[in-house]
Amino acid sequence: MTNHIKPAILMLLLFTALTGVAYPLAVTFFAQIMFPNQANGSLLDSKGQQLGSELIGQTFSRPEYFWGRPSATSPTSYNGGASSGSNQGPTNPALIDAVQARIKTLRHADPSHSKAIPVDLVTASASGLDPHISPAAAAYQISRVAQARHMSPDQVRELVERYTQARQWGILGEPRVNVLKLNLALDQGLK
Repeated sequence: MTNHIKPAILMLLLFTALTGVAYPLAVTFFAQIMFPNQANGSLLDSKGQQLGSELIGQTFSRPEYFWGRPSATSPTSYNGGASSGSNQGPTNPALIDAVQARIKTLRHADPSHSKAIPVDLVTASASGLDPHISPAAAAYQISRVAQARHMSPDQVRELVERYTQARQWGILGEPRVNVLKLNLALDQGLK
């Protein structure tokens, strides 16, 4: 019996050391050397202060900022530890009420705007953490942001176009605007 147990224990220890220690250390070392920004969370900072990750949305509610997609995470918005969708179907009264409340908020923030509201401004993404909005959602907010910042809409539109990312490799995904990066650029442009 010991002839079988001893090799099994040695193999367990060997593979624990290889797959539980050596491999994770090698991958972490490689990531830190080759992709340090991504390996550390793609954090954005200004003047030495970390402001957030370009991969996780943040709540912006003041009129001088572009607003991102709503978050379905709880107990707080954009909670990375609770990433999930709301699991509410299109006929769920709670979802309908939430969308109507978001529409009311957007209409109240810019009463002169009569165009249709892009769907990504009133519905959460599947993860509840999406840091991007569509170019249409950004365009919808240009007049409100320009008015609140005392800028011309053309200046704000130019900034939106500059921060609009194309499809990855020209084929994957959709064009998108990172809300945090755009708002940081707005803040830096005013200083």
